[in-house]
Amino acid sequence: MTTRTKPGLRPANPNFSSGPCAKRPGWSVEALTNAALGRSHRAKIGKSKLEQAIELTREILQVPADYRIGIVPASDTGAVEMALWSLLGQRGVDMVAWESFGSGWVTDVVKQLKLADVRRIEAGYGALPDLTKIDFDRDVVFTWNGTTSGVRVPNGEFIPVSRKGLTICDATSAAFAQKLDFQKLDVVTFSWQKVLGGEGAHGMLILSPRAVERLESYKPAWPLPKIFRLTSGGKLIEGIFKGETINTPSMLCVEDYLDALRWAKSIGGLDALIARADANAAVIDGFVDRSAWLGHVATDPATRSNT
Repeated sequence: MTTRTKPGLRPANPNFSSGPCAKRPGWSVEALTNAALGRSHRAKIGKSKLEQAIELTREILQVPADYRIGIVPASDTGAVEMALWSLLGQRGVDMVAWESFGSGWVTDVVKQLKLADVRRIEAGYGALPDLTKIDFDRDVVFTWNGTTSGVRVPNGEFIPVSRKGLTICDATSAAFAQKLDFQKLDVVTFSWQKVLGGEGAHGMLILSPRAVERLESYKPAWPLPKIFRLTSGGKLIEGIFKGETINTPSMLCVEDYLDALRWAKSIGGLDALIARADANAAVIDGFVDRSAWLGHVATDPATRSNT
């Protein structure tokens, strides 16, 4: 058996992982000086900062003007669960999974919601499933970027613009590093602590007009906890998408997210962020290529994640 010793060379910045990620270059706690601490998120200053976070998100991610963007509790998980419990059940659903997070959503839909008409389209670690098997007359749930497998969809071309079902996309490790085709997506979710290195506990829920129409015209057969409710009296609760959050957000985390968004804007927005992610991935690719013992999990370079 070969015994490996700890490497003598350590990274200058050891703060990285697939969960909480490194802060922006040059970050310090001074960036949080103007946080609205000790103030209600419903006060003018708190609501203003939440509205800024929504509008900067729209600008940086290039979200269409008619899509709603909301800040919701419980990170990306909370955002995905809100979508699944509020929107599914009107028609059959195709669950597309190729790593642990996607498989988790399959479990929720099959074992918790217990929907009867569910098709599972799955692949093991390292590959995408056959996307041509997806029926877009049904609702479709998938991850854009498989966080734990390093396999992503290369683009949104497999999704038709004209479709009867909704596309629900967990984009938590793709948003800000990969181009999301919003015209092909009806629900997009992500969390602050992934690509931009924000702090945890907060999720983002982006809804297309088609998703809003479903929310206002369809009532699930199961009861919805208050934390999942997006409508009242059959109408969308618009305040959620104007900074009136369902629960009490951390204004310290909000300030940190604003700082990350302003930095992203200052370096050139989405194109610059994607270029940074690609450049970082290229460093890893080069290291793997030179190594005799490392390899990529993703078998096809076209579907290999840059995060």
